[in-house]
Amino acid sequence: MANVSVYNMEGKEVGTIELNDAVFGVEVNEHLVHLAVVNQLANKRQGTQKAKTRAEVSGGGKKPWRQKETGHARQGSTRAPQWTGGGIVFAPTPRDYSFKINKKEKRLALKSALTSRVQENKLIVLDELKFDAIKTKNMKAVLDALNVKKALVVLNENDENVVLSARNLADVKTALTNTLSVFDILKYNTVVVTRAAVETIEEVYA
Repeated sequence: MANVSVYNMEGKEVGTIELNDAVFGVEVNEHLVHLAVVNQLANKRQGTQKAKTRAEVSGGGKKPWRQKETGHARQGSTRAPQWTGGGIVFAPTPRDYSFKINKKEKRLALKSALTSRVQENKLIVLDELKFDAIKTKNMKAVLDALNVKKALVVLNENDENVVLSARNLADVKTALTNTLSVFDILKYNTVVVTRAAVETIEEVYA
């Protein structure tokens, strides 16, 4: 089991925590990590793009000129794709891009992402994270003390003071243990997680 230092909000080391290898020490499966990221991005797509084909644009019922002896190329409709105002060839239509992956694959992908952060020393455990008021400078002070800039802050429960204090920081995102995603873990340089959140993650995924 990996031992990781535990820090307080002032950035001082106050102890260590032993991470469960069943969650934070698995063999990293890059294929499943990639699949989980593609799945999340695909499921976010609206898929509402739409353009009209020649069958859907208005007008064009009459043949613009007779077939022969005009000097022009033959034309059957003014709404064919080569005409201004004509339809689009192979026009995009609304579609659903989402697809499913197995629960076991999703779990292993998340464990792989967490393990990679531990191996790269990019997982920081905080003793606790609590603020008396909603102030962005409070969150910035904590991250500066930890020497962290682009961070995913994982909380065990929804703390409005912490969430709203982090909201205005461009490179910081908060997440609960039940909303963790592989994409977010990989997107942010560092994962800052509270001790309570670590315990919950190990209970759920071990």
